[in-house]
Amino acid sequence: MATTVYFEETIEDQGKRTSMELEIGRSSFYREDSIYINVDGKLVIMDRATAQRFVEAVVSVGFYHGFTE
Repeated sequence: MATTVYFEETIEDQGKRTSMELEIGRSSFYREDSIYINVDGKLVIMDRATAQRFVEAVVSVGFYHGFTE
């Protein structure tokens, strides 16, 4: 499986109560390249339709908070 990692961090809750290991990238494991997410060692490779909805949701949240234009 060919992958490209775009984000890899331990993310802490603002209140410092909990954390998670998060990795997001692209994977060519299946016939069509798509987005994968690995949270605390649990890996999911999204189908293309789910990946598109995921990206649209993340961009919308980023726009709401002023992180994107």
